[in-house]
Amino acid sequence: MLVLGIGARIPDDAPQVPISNGIIRASLYLPDTARGYYRGTRFDWSGAFGYLDYKGHRFVEPWYDAYDPKTHDAINGPVEEFTPLGFTEAEPGATFVKIGVGALRRPDAKAYSFATYYDVVDYGKRSVRTYADRVVFRHELTDAAGYGYQYTKTVRLTRGKPELVLEHSLKNTGPRRIETSVYNHNFFVIDKQPTGPGVEIRFPFAVTAEGKGFGSAILAQGNRLVYARPLEKREQVFSAGLQGFGPSAGDYDVRIENRKTGASVRMTADQPLEKLVFWACATTSCPEPYIRLRAEPGQDVTWKITYTFYENPVP
Repeated sequence: MLVLGIGARIPDDAPQVPISNGIIRASLYLPDTARGYYRGTRFDWSGAFGYLDYKGHRFVEPWYDAYDPKTHDAINGPVEEFTPLGFTEAEPGATFVKIGVGALRRPDAKAYSFATYYDVVDYGKRSVRTYADRVVFRHELTDAAGYGYQYTKTVRLTRGKPELVLEHSLKNTGPRRIETSVYNHNFFVIDKQPTGPGVEIRFPFAVTAEGKGFGSAILAQGNRLVYARPLEKREQVFSAGLQGFGPSAGDYDVRIENRKTGASVRMTADQPLEKLVFWACATTSCPEPYIRLRAEPGQDVTWKITYTFYENPVP
């Protein structure tokens, strides 16, 4: 076991692969039903990061104290979750689908909970192709509930730029329409700096927010979210929907800036925002941009998210 980050113990044998473009260095954990770093049923198994370094700054490492591979959020970096397919109509004992995970069993009549571990009935078929600067993940599933897909995700470091690109393709291979939302949780831990006044989140619009901790621990000021004080251990802030963005993909443009070390990241996409959730704890600040996907049988939909890493002058 390795002790990394905030104190989580990481298994030595979890398969992973390094990638680099000479500017950014990163590692990606590979999907594995027996030894995989992440085996939860919330997030897409493609693209779980071990670390990401740029110009002496570290942007990704474990943000939690305790680690279990089946814990829903034991995962790091820019990771993605799809809302479930077929859960509402599934009777207890029947299956539903999480894209990037597989076909899962609904155990009872309770509402869906992202924090619940659901038994995996069918992991689907996976393939991984690795290159020096990118990894291509493919996941295929045909489910008895009528959903089927071929999902391809490429995690790529752009040549000659401080840039990470997540390229996605989702082809509907089943008889039922796929309608889902997907978001990136953006579990960044920048230079081990705690959540507090040294961290700012910026948008291209004037932002308003309501929710736990807003107006006290965290404040909306113009186009920024700023912290009034450091968050205490186990303290969280949460908004189910930041407001102020419009229908253009240009509003999917979010920056996390560490004003103490200068390390910063900007995230943009080629799709408009459906909604914009925000969550933070003492170790990570997470804007969660959602987009909406719809694919008719036989249809292929694509989308792309770009992360640009940069340095701000340190005050």
